[in-house]
Amino acid sequence: MALKKILIVLVCFGTIILHAQERYTLSGTVSEADTGETLIGVNVLIPSLQTGTVTNQYGFYSITLPEGDYEIFYSNLGFATQKITLPLRQNIQQNIDLKIDTEELDEVILKTDVERLNIKKPQMSVNSLSMETIRQIPVVLGETDVIKSITLLPGVTNAGEGASGFNVRGGAADQNLILLDEATLYNSSHLFGFFSVFNPDAIKDLTLYKGGIPARYGGRISSVLDIYQKDGSKREFRANGGIGLVASRLLLEGPIKKDSASFLVGGRSSYAHLFLPLFNNDNIAYFYDLNTKISYNLNKNNRLYLSGYFGRDVFSIADSFANSFGNATFNLRWNHLFSDKLFSNLSLIYSDYFYGLELKFVEFDFDSGIQNMNLKYDFTHFLSEKIDLRYGLNSIYYAFNPGDIKPTTEDSGINPFKLTDKYAFENALYADAEIEISDRLAVQAGLRLSTFNRLGQEALNIYADDNPIRYDDALKIYQKATPIDTVSFSRGTTIKAFAQLEPRFAVAYQLNENASVKASYNRMAQYIHLISNTTSPTPFDIYAPSGKYIDPQLADQVAVGYFRTFESYSLEVESFYKTVQNRLDYVDDANLIANNAVEQILLKGKARAYGLEVLFRKTEGKLKGWIAYTLSKSEQRTPGRTPSETGINNGAWYNSPWDKTHDISVTTQYELSKKWSFGANMVYQTGQPSTFPSGQYVYNDIVVPVYEARNSSRLPSYHHMDVSASWVPKPYSKKSWKSEWVFSIYNVYNRKNAASISFRENTNINKNEAVRLSIFGIIPAITYNFKF
Repeated sequence: MALKKILIVLVCFGTIILHAQERYTLSGTVSEADTGETLIGVNVLIPSLQTGTVTNQYGFYSITLPEGDYEIFYSNLGFATQKITLPLRQNIQQNIDLKIDTEELDEVILKTDVERLNIKKPQMSVNSLSMETIRQIPVVLGETDVIKSITLLPGVTNAGEGASGFNVRGGAADQNLILLDEATLYNSSHLFGFFSVFNPDAIKDLTLYKGGIPARYGGRISSVLDIYQKDGSKREFRANGGIGLVASRLLLEGPIKKDSASFLVGGRSSYAHLFLPLFNNDNIAYFYDLNTKISYNLNKNNRLYLSGYFGRDVFSIADSFANSFGNATFNLRWNHLFSDKLFSNLSLIYSDYFYGLELKFVEFDFDSGIQNMNLKYDFTHFLSEKIDLRYGLNSIYYAFNPGDIKPTTEDSGINPFKLTDKYAFENALYADAEIEISDRLAVQAGLRLSTFNRLGQEALNIYADDNPIRYDDALKIYQKATPIDTVSFSRGTTIKAFAQLEPRFAVAYQLNENASVKASYNRMAQYIHLISNTTSPTPFDIYAPSGKYIDPQLADQVAVGYFRTFESYSLEVESFYKTVQNRLDYVDDANLIANNAVEQILLKGKARAYGLEVLFRKTEGKLKGWIAYTLSKSEQRTPGRTPSETGINNGAWYNSPWDKTHDISVTTQYELSKKWSFGANMVYQTGQPSTFPSGQYVYNDIVVPVYEARNSSRLPSYHHMDVSASWVPKPYSKKSWKSEWVFSIYNVYNRKNAASISFRENTNINKNEAVRLSIFGIIPAITYNFKF
């Protein structure tokens, strides 16, 4: 009898334990109430448990909690916080619509929990900017610019005015992976850096990863700029746009089937060139681009997206030459929810970058480009409230067109010439886990296995000892090696194969509710190289795949940081150290244009970059903004392959072209009233490294300059200040048509920053002189924005 009672007690006690351990999953999608647009990065908070999660790139969230009654808060910047009371007795799918509102519910409580969530997360070296913040930053010619905005963040610099691309933590512009709706863009700028390719009206969210890069990203070794377009309104037709002095834009969006399917189409174009003939100027410079997207909710577990981008730049000088270049992308995506804990995304992506030149005075065309097809299948698995797992695969097929030269007239002295096309296949498998080990300790660990197969091509050069470049000991110069043979391979043949394991790791330890320390390590492999003798991408740059004579770049980066939040402020301090193997550099007097054997002008070296970054933000109140400071060093070293060779710069370390010792920016936005708001930013950077002549000699009556060591001098320091004012004439109007005027002044004190310094002989005074090229002085602008 006693044994029976004991068994009954044990069974009851076990039942109580099992009941107490019951856990259920709360999942769903968070959207904007007016449009049905899914929202990225919405905080889903459970204050009673001091835990929470955020929505992913498609607005989906999932969190597993113990059985109980909870208050759930859904919070996002610029939206009214929504609170629901939920009895969690089973798995629940809860979709939420957030309304745009400046009044936050339970602001103090939520602010504390949001900050705690960010402090606890192991992700570091990441910056996100809302489009609302970006629109308030004054830029050149009054056009909102995504790329110019991220250069105001620590660790990010540009290559100077009139230069495209950006540099992250001492890396080259081609080492940045730029994604638009998951499709790769190979050039991020219009008109050589005057505008970015991103239409601000079409952009929903952007995130810049400078370090601690998750394993799902690969193929570049410096950073990832991940940008998503809007889906388009599913509930009502909308239009917005802007008219500026040199460019205008228009975006249309609306439902195809209400609450189920939507479309988005947006276009931009510059038109300043239309006025040039009035000044007897035959030059042309303009750009245009098109953003498109169709979204369709098949049912609660399946969604389809079809998006695309097309952009072109056209630049010509009278009867001399005409230049055209740009990106085109296409992406078909399928979101599928296997369960409330397993989310998947399957993408088929096409990317194309074309660049070409017509030289009218010598009567020939030069066309070049790079294309790829990319298949991605990603999974997000919410295993528990403490473990999130992401894994997947992707395969990319590349086709490189290094150049195709064609005469434009029958009388042209140029013979048709086609540089050898190249092909490659890149594959990767990855897994990434974020684990909350305790209330104070969280880690993110990942591993990426990448492979790269250089596929067959026609007429591959074969060199003695596999050495495409030789060194002349007598002249102390590098020269092209003469091929001993050429071999052609079928497309299905692998000429050279590479494989790399790329581990990623990050850890965060919470010191208290308001502060944490974090550390990260990542290894990245890059199989595609941009061969350039300029500091930023140009249409003539050569994209070369790794292969028989070119090894992939490998980067290892470590970073440590301290993160703290105050009542209305936040502070981030990070230090990083990065090394790069197999960094290519060109030999002196290298010819990059129409070169069918770039391996003959390249030497393999190494690079390193290290620095300290500080970001101090004010996140609340009428006055918001940040101060960003970076102290860093970026160097390269290309030693000789043997003791007798000089290498580049005699094998010593030399400044990389994008080394900036000091970089400081101050960015502010002030809301005076509902009608008036103001913005300002101040930028200062150490001058860009350059190589100047240090002397000269005369040979056969020809003056020959003698140059100093590579990049041992600098341009003057770069700095400017910009201001803007936004005026909303009728902020309280109930009419559907709403408008805004934006007045801006770029470079208010008319600083003549040097884009370059060249040297020439002044025949009038028989002396040499240095000539500074400056692109921008003071530039006022006005833009009229509207929406309905």
